[in-house]
Amino acid sequence: MATGEQLLVLLVASLASLFMAWTIGAGSSGSTPFAPAVGADAISVMRAGFVVGILGFAGAVLQGANVADSVGTDLVGGVTLSSVPATVLLLLAATFVAIGIFTGYPIATAFTVTGAVVGVGIGTGGEPVWSTYLEIVGLWVLIPFVGGGIAYFTARVLRSEAVPERHSIPLLGGIVGLVVANIPFTLLGSDRAGASIAAATAAELPFPSSIGRGFVSLTLALVLVYVLTRDLEKDTERGQRRFLLSLGGLVAFSAGGSQVGLAVGPLLAAVGGVSLPITVPLFALLVFGGIGLLLGSWMGAPRMIKAIAQDYSSLGPRRSIAALIPSFVIAQTAVVFGIPVSFNEIIVSAVVGSGFAAGGTAVSTRKMLYTVLAWVGSLLLALGMGYGTIRLIGTVF
Repeated sequence: MATGEQLLVLLVASLASLFMAWTIGAGSSGSTPFAPAVGADAISVMRAGFVVGILGFAGAVLQGANVADSVGTDLVGGVTLSSVPATVLLLLAATFVAIGIFTGYPIATAFTVTGAVVGVGIGTGGEPVWSTYLEIVGLWVLIPFVGGGIAYFTARVLRSEAVPERHSIPLLGGIVGLVVANIPFTLLGSDRAGASIAAATAAELPFPSSIGRGFVSLTLALVLVYVLTRDLEKDTERGQRRFLLSLGGLVAFSAGGSQVGLAVGPLLAAVGGVSLPITVPLFALLVFGGIGLLLGSWMGAPRMIKAIAQDYSSLGPRRSIAALIPSFVIAQTAVVFGIPVSFNEIIVSAVVGSGFAAGGTAVSTRKMLYTVLAWVGSLLLALGMGYGTIRLIGTVF
């Protein structure tokens, strides 16, 4: 049976987790998914904030388990985060992100949370898990080159007169369909990782599993190709805008699945480290974090949507589409492997890559430099302050 003191500290940790989820919703997951669509005048700022909140909540509930597990248990070895360390690291990380929201610079949430978890974990006697750090940092380093590079070449293809949009956009839609068919959803599987639409449907078909998954994936891809082709034939501009908004929705959903783990992962570890009279399932924690994302998106996202949509690069519909496709794919890759990633880094890299396809004149180099410095600085500060704060608390109390 948990003592009153344990429950009180756990309540504070829960409030810190909710605050962290709010800042994520107001910052990275709430602002970045629809920023390119807003920049292309496909949707208003306020409507984007409303829609992204709902989709982010859905993604948090249906895809948040893998990253939550990784953040809560895999970043530091030898210790389990209790409620006090979890509260400290969540408050630190949320403060950094909140500063970014009110100054207009998108702080990388994954950097601050990862730094805080590692700093606090080592400060409580934990051991560094270098293999995990190498995987995470490797992906962080690759994101600007992979995401920006794919966005650049996609934008060049869409801008090329040699490839008509009535062919290029449906083809891109088919690629997106293949990805959608194979991303995991918690409710479709029997374990925490869930199962994909292709895998769940293939299990009901009279074919071998691999053939069934391929058939379902190809069918969904062809359906999207057909729908986009029809839309573009009727009205090119309208079809372009619909595809752009659909991509924004997919990215918003992916943001919820990827980012909610940053808020509830430490809380998951804290709940596991306290002897509670009841069991708190992961699904309930994901719903809790999803509500925080939803509120943050509705209340604080418009400011950051404007910052990313207008300050980094002046985007048209083609370059916005080019930015969202690699963002969606990279985010889902991180969800599958349970790696915490910064949605700000993903989107900003893709936005800049697509901006360079227009000659680079639309890209604010000065803004990008300050943003990168803010990312690195927030990682180091979160790590150092997490370690120092938890050591100070341990010494005093």
